[in-house]
Amino acid sequence: MNAQAEQPFAWPQVRRVGMDAPWRWLRAALADLRAAPAASLFYGALLALMGRLLTSYYAGAVGLAFTTGFLLVGPFVVIGPYDLSRRRELGAAPRLAPTLTAWRANAPAIGFYALILTLTLAVWIRVSVVVVALFFPAGVPSAREFVAGLSESPDAWGFVLAYAAAGAGLALLVFARSAVSLPMLLDRAQMDVISAMIVSFGVLRANFAPMMLWAAIIVVLTGLGFASRDLGLVVTLPLVGHGTWHAYREAVERG
Repeated sequence: MNAQAEQPFAWPQVRRVGMDAPWRWLRAALADLRAAPAASLFYGALLALMGRLLTSYYAGAVGLAFTTGFLLVGPFVVIGPYDLSRRRELGAAPRLAPTLTAWRANAPAIGFYALILTLTLAVWIRVSVVVVALFFPAGVPSAREFVAGLSESPDAWGFVLAYAAAGAGLALLVFARSAVSLPMLLDRAQMDVISAMIVSFGVLRANFAPMMLWAAIIVVLTGLGFASRDLGLVVTLPLVGHGTWHAYREAVERG
């Protein structure tokens, strides 16, 4: 048993940050990517390929659900970049190989959290399919047909509003419980999932405006990645991962 595991649990304290903090996290993320470009872009390419395969294999409403649901499982899929940033902060070389098994630092909690995100994605897929079926019983129209329908049919706008409301509600819940929880689980071997989620909610409550700005930056970066036919995800997803690590470091007192 290591010394860290023998220490008593100390409840992490939340710090307040300013509106400039998300931009600082993004700059730090870019510095991390430049310091370990091969490892960071490896994760970006892997995740972009995974997203591309999922959205290509599953068409229609399920494909749409997977595309939009990518944001829900994002906190877990960028665990590699979290560890790259952690290692660089500790003064270790940010090499790829050690990060491939980073989850072993707190395997039970990280595994349980992955299960929670998987179930969340399953719920979103069901909700998404139902919303699509209500507005488009004959199936999801193509992007061109949908854009044309915005000027011709009120149902298209109704779908946009309903889908956005359902997605935003679930995304806010997921963001609240995962804003800093996975980096914390990686960093603190004694941390359990429920405690990490409580701290994450506390970070959002104490820093609502800056964290919402950070969430918007994540959405924009991910959207730009998808808009480039997933190629941009190779860069934007590692940036999100590195930035989330720095958000955790600044918003939560060190243990």
